[in-house]
Amino acid sequence: MKVVIVGAGPAGLYAAILIKRWRPETDVQVIERNAENETFGFGVVFSDQALAFLRSDDPETADLVEPSMIRWNDIELVHRNERIAIDGIGFSGISRLQLLAILTRRARNLGARLTFGQTIENPATHDADLIIGADGLNSIVRTTGNFGEKINSLSNRFAWFGTAQPFRALTQTFVETHFGRMNAHHYSYEKGHSTFIVEMPNNVYERTGFADMSEDETRKTCERAFATTLNGAPLTANHSIWRQFPVLSCERWHDSNRVLVGDALHTAHFSIGSGTRLALEDVIALVAALRAHDGDVTTALPAYQAARQPILQKLTKAATASGAWYDRFAEHMNLAPWPFALSYIQRAGRLDANRLAQIAPQFTSSLKARGLL
Repeated sequence: MKVVIVGAGPAGLYAAILIKRWRPETDVQVIERNAENETFGFGVVFSDQALAFLRSDDPETADLVEPSMIRWNDIELVHRNERIAIDGIGFSGISRLQLLAILTRRARNLGARLTFGQTIENPATHDADLIIGADGLNSIVRTTGNFGEKINSLSNRFAWFGTAQPFRALTQTFVETHFGRMNAHHYSYEKGHSTFIVEMPNNVYERTGFADMSEDETRKTCERAFATTLNGAPLTANHSIWRQFPVLSCERWHDSNRVLVGDALHTAHFSIGSGTRLALEDVIALVAALRAHDGDVTTALPAYQAARQPILQKLTKAATASGAWYDRFAEHMNLAPWPFALSYIQRAGRLDANRLAQIAPQFTSSLKARGLL
């Protein structure tokens, strides 16, 4: 069996790892358009649940990844200069570059062939039994196939930065600036390095002139807006352009011998911290289907969609609800800090009062003391 994987992000590399673990004799080639050790973004976040599924499916890879992670047990919310801790919601952060390096080494050690700096114009020209599109939102595998894609964008603008300022938890900071209301998603992912995502309503973006600023001007302006949060530390740019979040779904997950995983197939708003988790879970489900059907692509690919799609829909529904809440975060900021925090934690529609009490007992007690539950 010959497999070509397009894209050497976490999903593509993990697909190579799992296929080589299942069938070591399989010819697996990963093709990536960027150079090796080149990536956009800063840190990757995993929930505790995500780490549990990785350890359950592939303890060897988990053993390699987990020592490089920074962990925290709370989410912190800052609104009107009041800091509120939401206990019991654990996450871990890791440098995206470090994660890719670990997965690259493991894929190579298992015998996968990795080709960097190569652009594919038409996947159909590759002689392969299976072509896996793990090449992200702008997937060449998807756009040259027939997958019934649907895509639209949320309204808010956001840009990814890094900073050397450490943070003790995954933190959401909402601020009033002379531009208007803005927020930042920020967390440490390794010692001396943190991710810092700046977000604002589109009307704030339009009236402040960000569209006409250079990347460096944007970086400095955001530094000033979040000077207190950053404690004077500078921001670092890395292709830090303003985006509107794209909501992608596909009616069909496979087309002939092509199949999609991760952001090539679907997107999940970054506010739930599950994009990489969902991509890796897609890969696990795909390889499980291949194993169950003894590598028969014609039956395995439909089985992959049938088994994975209902599970994915629940998670992407929560991500869509979270993204919709953020699209209106400026309105939610009219609430006082504690009602705002309750609105925030319930934004995805998955936590009622009983479930919240189980997960975050201290936060729940504080809400009850204020008559909010």
